[in-house]
Amino acid sequence: MRCVISLFVITVFVSLLRIGVVDAQILSMRERANLIDEMSQDRLNTVLPDLMTREKIDMWILISREYNEDPVLKTMLPSTWLSARRRTILVLFNPGQGKPIERMAVARYDVDSLFSKKWDKEKQPDQWQRLVELIKQKNPRRIGINKSEHFALADGISATEYEQLKSAMGESLSTKLVSAELLAVAWLETRSEMEMAVYPELIQIGHQLIKRAFSNEVVTPGVTTTTDIVWWLREQTRELKLTNWFHPSVSIQRSNNEQFDQISAFSGAKKDQVIQPGDLLHVDFGLVYLRLHSDQQQHAYVLKPDETEAPAFLNQALANANRLQDIFIAHFKAGRTGNQVLKLAREQAIQEGIKPSIYTHPIGFHGHAAGTTLGMWDAQGGVPVQGDYPLHYNTAYSIELNAASFIPQWKKEIRIMLEEQAFFDEAGVHYLDGRQTQFHLINSKSQP
Repeated sequence: MRCVISLFVITVFVSLLRIGVVDAQILSMRERANLIDEMSQDRLNTVLPDLMTREKIDMWILISREYNEDPVLKTMLPSTWLSARRRTILVLFNPGQGKPIERMAVARYDVDSLFSKKWDKEKQPDQWQRLVELIKQKNPRRIGINKSEHFALADGISATEYEQLKSAMGESLSTKLVSAELLAVAWLETRSEMEMAVYPELIQIGHQLIKRAFSNEVVTPGVTTTTDIVWWLREQTRELKLTNWFHPSVSIQRSNNEQFDQISAFSGAKKDQVIQPGDLLHVDFGLVYLRLHSDQQQHAYVLKPDETEAPAFLNQALANANRLQDIFIAHFKAGRTGNQVLKLAREQAIQEGIKPSIYTHPIGFHGHAAGTTLGMWDAQGGVPVQGDYPLHYNTAYSIELNAASFIPQWKKEIRIMLEEQAFFDEAGVHYLDGRQTQFHLINSKSQP
């Protein structure tokens, strides 16, 4: 994949390499807007042509009314557009023969430099008829619209817009309409070189916040609760002028009679608990920055007064989970489906004596993004349709899984639940900012 990185981007990221403080890494809102628009321009120039050709879509029409935006259309709006305006219609036409994609907007307002305005309401009052004029002028063979039964993010056209589009096009032209499902998924899942130059910064910020949250800066054993950490993470996110795409969670596994509950762990609210020495803490935390998303899970151990490191049995449980990560990503292969990778990884892990649970998802413009699904926590036998979608290069994943280990000292089974962002290309799977191989350690403090 080819792209040209601007002087602005190079300058920004050279400066970031010299700074190690979390809040100093965050770009100003104006800098973010400039970078988002440059990345959007680059994606439209370098990513889209190959995808439209691959999926055999000559014209792609995206339609949204204000505050009811198609998820795909939102990724193409200028940075200063926080929503569509009135009815916004974007038209992407591939003339073929290596010519650039034509980007047009049948809209009341200019869509900055990303799309050329093709509707003058004073000359043609009917927006739909102007769209039909463009369709007839370009004469595409297949017109893609975002209509999908199985991929929610590719099902962005509303019922009303769909009916009005068909009515305006008439019976003859409407025969050219096809689902742009695969094109929409491809657009959302494919990461550009420019995006991958910045994505690791977001993952690093998340890791740094988790490291601080799982330290004595935030935690005083016997005083601090799991909910205190959650709200500290929310506050720190806002202080950095970032947002969360889900409410964080912090939970505890400890030496008691309470057993791991699958339902509460993955879908229920985490109860508030006071953190004590000997606790194994878990966090699930995600950020949004430059339209990209992070999704991270790590663990910390609260040292007892006489301890300087986590117990060997917990370190072995973490090593088991790291081994499961290695097994899993080793089975990534372009063209292989999510269900195939899931099956191969689970079989190998079980053969090696690991009790696996794998529930990995694509990540990028959305947290739970479009693309290849590799298991769900409640579907370890495979996921129909989304799990049958094949892996493609230049895609990012949240490598999310857990390994269960029986701890004789605690007389029960625990789960090491890990989640890290990784990029898949011709060279394999690469973590964007490493992965957790050692517990964060929190020192015990005397009670006040």
